[in-house]
Formats: sequence, C-alpha cells, structure tokens
Amino acid sequence: MILEELAAAARARVVQRKKCVPYAQILEQAKALPAGQDFPFAQALRGPGLSLICEVKKASPSKGLIAPDFPYLQIAEDYEKAGAAAVSVLTEPQWFLGSDRYLQEIARKIRLPVLRKDFTVDPYMICEAKLLGASAVLLICALLSDRELRDYRELAASLGLSALVEAHTEEEIRRALASGAEIMGVNNRNLQDFTVDMHAAERLRRLVPSGVLFVSESGVQGTKEVAAARRMGADAVLVGEALMRAPNRCAALRALREAAE
Repeated sequence: MILEELAAAARARVVQRKKCVPYAQILEQAKALPAGQDFPFAQALRGPGLSLICEVKKASPSKGLIAPDFPYLQIAEDYEKAGAAAVSVLTEPQWFLGSDRYLQEIARKIRLPVLRKDFTVDPYMICEAKLLGASAVLLICALLSDRELRDYRELAASLGLSALVEAHTEEEIRRALASGAEIMGVNNRNLQDFTVDMHAAERLRRLVPSGVLFVSESGVQGTKEVAAARRMGADAVLVGEALMRAPNRCAALRALREAAE
C-alpha cells in the first residue's frame, strides 16, 4: 500500500537525520524560537467565507510529474497575490519530489501562513517544521495511534504550530476529535489506493462540530467543487493539481475565489 510505503520512507529519513542532529537537540532548537499564541494558519481559515489553501506540488504518486517547470517561489507569490489564505508545501522527496528547502524559502518570501505537507511519523518532523518556518503541520489519522495524535498535536501547539488532522472515515473523525483536533481535514482521496470520492467530505462534515475548523482536501478541479464545499459549510478547501496545471495560476485562483464567495 502506498501510504505504508510513504510512512516507511519518512521513518527512514528521520533515522538518518537523527544521526546528524539528535531529537533532544532539534527539540531544544525549536523551543528556542518564538512560539506565539496567534496560530496564523488557523486564523487564516477562520476568515469570512470559504478559504483557499493552495498547494505547491511538483509531483504525486498518482499523477507522476505534475510540474516539470517548477518555479516554486513564483508559484507561492502568485498564490499570495491572487488571494490564497494559506499555502501548502510538499516536502516529501521521493514520490512528491518535495524539499524542505522549498518550504523554508517560501516561508521567508511570502506573508501567508505555510503548511508543511508531509507524512508526519515522528515528533522530530514537527520540530523540523518549526525550524523551517512552517505555521502548521499535517497529522494523518491512518498513520498515527490515538496517543500519537494527541501528543503530536500538543507538541505542535506548544511550538506555536497548528495541526491539520486528516481523516478519511467516520472512525478516523472520531479519533481526531478525541485527540482534541481544532482543524479537521477530510481527504477526498483514499491514500491506500489514491482513488478520489468527492462526496467523502460532504458525508463526514456532519460529524464535525461547528467549533472545529473543517477543510475539504483533494480532488478540486474547478469552481464546481469549490461551490460544493461552500454549500456543505466547509471553512476551507485545499487545492493542488488544478492550480499547478493551470496556464494562468492567478486567473485560475481568482475564479476559485469567486466561487468560494
């Protein structure tokens, strides 16, 4: 299964990085940075209407190479200029061809909050996200135990980072809420086989209380999906491939914003 492969690769990366910088050291470095209590990623999603989280993504396991030409800083700046609420940056290097450097440079370049989109399997990766300049991390229920979900979310919060807790089933929604999730994401893409069901978020929306931010992730191709997310009462949608493939990213994003409003 691809999700298990992604998780195994992430664990292997962490093992190697710990040989250079032990966990105790990177935790100390992360805690030495200002944490703040404003949580800009969550604040961005609480804005009026439906917020757009726009993704900087070069490739994916299901679609292969998406952006042969990949001016990642310009892409992030285009998103900011055209009205994105936040930017998601892939840092997984093997299947998504992401890089920590992309996130670090983007976080320095734009004013929007940045989500580190990776397969978080160790608290080490949360500390890395803080040092790279991220405002939020992704926690996938299918990869983490109940204890890990709570501990990782609390570690992120202690560092001033929001946690987007991702689910795909009713049981995962229950587990996420029990962990104290404040931002709940439903992935319309099944990470076991990468099939897309655009009704997944709609079906699970009713299980998430109004006080918890709700994000519909994946599968957004255009204004139709954005309008559907607005009708279901989502606080945000995460849009990746549609914008990455658009001939004019700014025009495409402005069209999505109009549908969101």
